[in-house]
Amino acid sequence: MNARKIAYWVTTGLTVLPVCLVGGVANLAHGQPQVEGIVSLGYPVYLLTILGAWKVLAGITLLAPRFPRLKEWAYAGIAFDLTGAAFSHASVGDPAWKQVVPLVLLGIAMTSWALRPSNRTVARAPAAAGAPVAAPEPA
Repeated sequence: MNARKIAYWVTTGLTVLPVCLVGGVANLAHGQPQVEGIVSLGYPVYLLTILGAWKVLAGITLLAPRFPRLKEWAYAGIAFDLTGAAFSHASVGDPAWKQVVPLVLLGIAMTSWALRPSNRTVARAPAAAGAPVAAPEPA
């Protein structure tokens, strides 16, 4: 296994496990820290259910083989979630570390996205059966 592949799986694991799966399940469980956190940011508690479901689905999507376009959406959702978290903490005057942690996690997720193998990217996805194939442009 080469260094790029190892870096991809390490960053993907660091994105999927704490952000998507653990964070998503904690949100779905409406644990006391999650409820207090979301309320302190001024959001309704039901938002935990929505974010939790999306996070778990994103984590499953990133680990599953194939579905490159769905993976793009999962990475985008993670970016929206983490930038929203950083901005929300900044908006209510939370300490700087509460703003920085989501941005560090975003950097890890972006690294995972940038290192993903070609079979996990949209550009390299095989054409659908029956889809027209573009002719090469003349030289």
